[in-house]
Amino acid sequence: MKEKLSNTEFRMMQCFMAFLDHVHYYVGTKAASFGIQNGMTVVDYGCGPGRYTAEFARLVGSEGIVYAVDILDIALWETEKRLRKLGLQNVILKQVNEYDTGIPDNVADIVFAIDMFHHVSDTDAFLREIYRISKPDALLIFSGGHQSPAVVKTRIASVGCWLLTDDNRGFLTYRKDLSV
Repeated sequence: MKEKLSNTEFRMMQCFMAFLDHVHYYVGTKAASFGIQNGMTVVDYGCGPGRYTAEFARLVGSEGIVYAVDILDIALWETEKRLRKLGLQNVILKQVNEYDTGIPDNVADIVFAIDMFHHVSDTDAFLREIYRISKPDALLIFSGGHQSPAVVKTRIASVGCWLLTDDNRGFLTYRKDLSV
């Protein structure tokens, strides 16, 4: 499985997303449906150009924090550019080293992995890092993107540290398995 897009592939993806947003902007509506509250700590893992990051930053307000995490320099540059343009200052950009986010233990209320899981080659390392940074009552919200929900569910179940709680909104929602 490929983990890293080239800059050209990233730019093509970014153009496609910009086109989608121009035709029908749904990111704000989706972000608002996740129950994000003022003051929360949210992680946007695989933030890409920051479409969801910006919405999450608005929702957590000045008392909250959003970590925008990506493996690509270009993704973090584009996210930073978007945030500056919107005047959002409650986002911390983090470049992933292997699967190490550099985020402290037990801080995330919600972790999002939207349309990026198909790039993850080491499911175990990825999910254990998410587990480490998540609070005991945290949610993990997935969009399979280029993988079917069945494939995503199977990959996550194989690691055994997350419990599926919801799969009816086009997103899969998990809670930490505290028995691990």
